Amino acid sequence: MTGGEALEYFREDPNAFRCYHSGFAEQVKKWPTHPLDIIIKWLKMQPKQRIVLDLGCGDAKIAGVVGDVHKVHSFDLVAVNDKVTACDMAHLPMEDDSADIAIFCLSLMGTNLTDYIKEARRVLKLGYG
Repeated sequence: MTGGEALEYFREDPNAFRCYHSGFAEQVKKWPTHPLDIIIKWLKMQPKQRIVLDLGCGDAKIAGVVGDVHKVHSFDLVAVNDKVTACDMAHLPMEDDSADIAIFCLSLMGTNLTDYIKEARRVLKLGYG
């Protein structure tokens, strides 16, 4: 299923998205380390404010933890809270060259995942500094 197809599916059945994420949350409880915790630790060590894309953000944990330090744009198929913008990650509502960091934490799942990476590249600034 492409990101666009998934976006439409979850618009038609928002409960399916909640079921998916509750099952995911149960799995994560069994992991020794959640990858988001490692990413958040790294973001906290950045020497200056960054513009961060959290792609496939779920409940926008990154924005909740480091949003006071960095400008975090949180995107997912469903906006589960006011920090999240619902969209297809292949079509981000962002200007070209407008972000410093793109995070795909356990979210590259669509059949068109290469489109997600191309879109992140479009939005990312060249270089890092």
